[in-house]
Amino acid sequence: MTAKPMLPIIPDNILVNKIYELRGHKVMLDSDLAELYGVETKRLNEQVSRNPDRFPADFMFQLTKEEWLNLKSQIATSSWGGRRKLPHVFTEHGILMLSSVLSSKQAIQVNIQIVRIFSRIRRLLSENTELKLEIEEIKKKLSNHDKNIELVFGYLDQLIEKKNTPRKRIGYMPDEL
Repeated sequence: MTAKPMLPIIPDNILVNKIYELRGHKVMLDSDLAELYGVETKRLNEQVSRNPDRFPADFMFQLTKEEWLNLKSQIATSSWGGRRKLPHVFTEHGILMLSSVLSSKQAIQVNIQIVRIFSRIRRLLSENTELKLEIEEIKKKLSNHDKNIELVFGYLDQLIEKKNTPRKRIGYMPDEL
């Protein structure tokens, strides 16, 4: 018996909007993940702190004050109330590891959905890289064409200058003509 494909429980666009670029990584905030998993941020971070070996620095890291202030300004988070500690962010691998410490059905379903979105983003980035390379090739060709056109116009300018200079007569011509 084949398993039914699970329908996403959260619209993809909401998940995509919770992915940020920090320190060269695509990451998600602990508070966003906790909300998506249906747990308190405090509980999510407790599970992470109980399993430190599962979350090395390339899986999860804590934001600096500057990073947090910058991120808050981007996502229009209220500065009233809020957190006592700087948030943690999780890379794709850290999110995968969260599934091993959070075992609710909702957490598992959301985790699968997030992993699929990260895969889709990676695929889009790789496709865009190919497009960027093709565009660069076209730019180089156009640059060469521009140089050739400039050269042609330079030759035309020289010919026009030569045409405007009086030519020395060769041969016998009467002066009265």
